[in-house]
Order: sequence, then structure tokens, then C-alpha cells
Amino acid sequence: MFSPQWIQSFLNLADTGSFTRAADRLGLTQAAVSQHVRQLETKLGPLLIRRPRALELTPAGRAFLDYCNEVEQAERRLGVRLADADALHGEVGLTTPGSVGLALHLPLLALQAKNPGLVIRHRFAPDQEILEALLDKEYDFGIVTLRPDDPRFAASEFAEEVLELVVPAGSRVEEWEDLVRLGFIEHPDGPAMATRLLGRCFPGNPGVRSLPRHGYINQIGLILDSVASGLGFTVIPRHARLSFANAEAISVPISGEPYPLWLVHRAEWPLSACAGYVLEQLRQDMLALKNARFASEPTPRDS
Repeated sequence: MFSPQWIQSFLNLADTGSFTRAADRLGLTQAAVSQHVRQLETKLGPLLIRRPRALELTPAGRAFLDYCNEVEQAERRLGVRLADADALHGEVGLTTPGSVGLALHLPLLALQAKNPGLVIRHRFAPDQEILEALLDKEYDFGIVTLRPDDPRFAASEFAEEVLELVVPAGSRVEEWEDLVRLGFIEHPDGPAMATRLLGRCFPGNPGVRSLPRHGYINQIGLILDSVASGLGFTVIPRHARLSFANAEAISVPISGEPYPLWLVHRAEWPLSACAGYVLEQLRQDMLALKNARFASEPTPRDS
């Protein structure tokens, strides 16, 4: 048997490629990490080739890394099976884009209020950070806008998203010059979203970068405040617009075609009973939102 501390030091060395970074991550000294590796190498032979700027695993090191990952997966599967007796008690972590995250925020609060035994951690992040967090085992599942082609992930459709052009109430958008007149309220995903939506509506346009920028906001929940104040237009996902409280101050002259949002989790690890319960409740909430949203909305122009 190997000491869990030795294994963690080796795993972090293999992940970071540095004694310094591994020690910082573990809260240990470099000397302690080195000692753990020496203990392993006494039993297994050389595991690392120490180079001036990087570390390289030997064949024995790669074999031991596979062993460590298998042990970790087995322990997680055991934990999931032991926890399956009670789906209403435990911690669940999920990470989502900000747009659908806003739509899920209140249902998650209601779910936790209804089930005090649940502890729910919810983080907003872009796709790449979501996938990295899942690989680092920081969260149980995530929602992304593009289906990953990495075999380490299991992916299934969770809901639909729609991009919308959002303008101040009373504004008309019939041609590209109307957008020039309004000005663009930009956000981190704004140029890509605007290019995707407006390219279909205004073929041959000179590009989103040619539009005057009237503001930049990196908080998804605050973007529409600028639009409602008459400062310009933006392009955001529908879920973000539906979460905006001052709906009468904005309008949606153009909406795009639906595209899927993907539920992702580590392929080799089943979801716990708690995570499965939370996920099923969220699916029902999203379906109810989809069915109800047209009742109070104007009909936008399709792209």
C-alpha cells in the first residue's frame, strides 16, 4: 500500500510538471513533496526524469499514474454507491454559463429551501473553464454551449438556447444603419454572439467590429441595464434576457434559431443520487420555462 500523501504529491507533480507548483497546490514544502516521491521511487524505481525546466514521467511513472487514477475512480464510485441511499442529503456542485445560470438561480434556491439537507454550489463560467473544472473534479456536472469531443466527458442535451438582439424599448431595427445609430453594448461573448446572429440577418454587413461601442460590461446580469437606459443594443442569450426585471424598458426585434445546451460530466463516474435528483428537478424547471415564456412575450422577427 502507498501513503495517500505520497500519491497526492505524485499526482500533482504529474499534473503541474513542477515541484514548486505541486507544493503550492498541496500547501506543503518542496522538500516534503520530494521526500514523498523518493519514498515511492524506493518501492517502484525511477518515476520522474528531472529536467531543468520540466519533469517527464518514466514508463514506470506513467504506469503508476494510471494506477493512481484507477484507484481514485474506484473510490469515487464507492462513494457514489454509498451515498445513493439518500438523494436529499449531500453536496452537489454544478457550473454553467452565466445566461442559463441566471435562469437556474432561483430554481436552485427554491430546491435547496425545500430540501435543507442539500448543499448546492453553483458557479458561472465559460465553456472551457467548465470543462477544466470537471476534469479537476471540482464539480459534479456542468452545462456548456458546445458539445465536447473529449471522450472523458459524457454529454447529453439539456435545454435550448436562443440568441436575441435586445434594444431599448421603442427602437426599430430594420437595417444595419439602425445598429450603427444605436451603438453596441459589448460583453465578453458579445462579438461572437453578435457575429453569429447578425451575420444571418444582415448579409454582407461590414462586421461587428465596425459598430460604435457604447459600453462594455462583463457581468451577465448587468448588461441589459445599459440597454434599458437607452445607451445601445446588445446580443445575449434568451435566458439572460428572461431574467431581466425591467422587461418593459427593452424589446427584441430579432431572435435566432435555437441551439442546444449540453449537460456534461465525467464519463467514467456516475452521478450521485443527490446530483441526479438536482439535475432532474432542473430539467423540469427548464421545460416549464420553455412552455411558459411565449405567454407574455411579443413575437420577434426571426433571423
